[in-house]
Amino acid sequence: MRKSLLFVGVLLGVIALLIGGTLALYYYKGPDAILGFGDKIGVLEIKGSITASQEYVDALQKFQRDDSVKAVVLRVNSPGGAVAPSQEIYQEVKKTVVLKPVVVSMASLAASGAYYVSVPASKIYANPGTIVGSIAVIMKFTNLEELYRKIGLKVGTIKTGRYKDIGSTARPMTKAEKKLLEGLLGDIHAQFMEAVARGRRLPIEKVKELADGRIFTGEQAKAAGLVDSIGGFYDAVDEAKRLAGIKGKTRLKYHKSKKAGFLDLIMKNMVDTIVNRLLYEEDAPKIGYLYTFP
Repeated sequence: MRKSLLFVGVLLGVIALLIGGTLALYYYKGPDAILGFGDKIGVLEIKGSITASQEYVDALQKFQRDDSVKAVVLRVNSPGGAVAPSQEIYQEVKKTVVLKPVVVSMASLAASGAYYVSVPASKIYANPGTIVGSIAVIMKFTNLEELYRKIGLKVGTIKTGRYKDIGSTARPMTKAEKKLLEGLLGDIHAQFMEAVARGRRLPIEKVKELADGRIFTGEQAKAAGLVDSIGGFYDAVDEAKRLAGIKGKTRLKYHKSKKAGFLDLIMKNMVDTIVNRLLYEEDAPKIGYLYTFP
């Protein structure tokens, strides 16, 4: 009886180890590492305004760990967005390039922060009419002083620092405040230009000539050295295959966004509303690597 119980215990232990090892392999390497479907190219879509980075960073890290993914294609269609999230995605793209090729495929728009996250890639593809560039920083303020006066609204402020209410909608900006913000934006702009110069292997002086906020077509961007080639998504896939040394057919492994529950969706909408209000609406100060249409 004891031997039987011991045998059952050992058997259950082995089964538990097998299940645990399989789950660990699934988590760190992905399901294809278990099923053994061969070489793949990971595809990550970066679309819409960049207001957060975590999902993109997590997806890139999973592609880094997955040995079946031999290269990554970033499908970019975005006007850019907030500074810090763009920089965090940029840093993770840099880390990925060290491990495996990363090829960017630009769709309709890859401007400002969306261009920022693209520059460390092994190769960049754009369509002839893709809007590229807008290498600059923007910060907007709205002065509602006259409106307040007309409706009889008075705004009072108590502060302990001279710059604490910088950007107030109730008064004009002082020269000192404007100078302070210009220095702030200048530093962030310099970070952008340095990233472009390093990623695109361009002299910083040439980047400065291009980094005045202007936009380029894909053709113009290629001529300026901001992208490598003209082509669509599958041209980028073929280049990723070539750089990774993959022969024959290759499966594309798309990053799938996590399905959010009802409460998650409510929270996400609340956060997005707050972030968008701070960054993009006309009645609040905002700063970003963002291309805005007139």
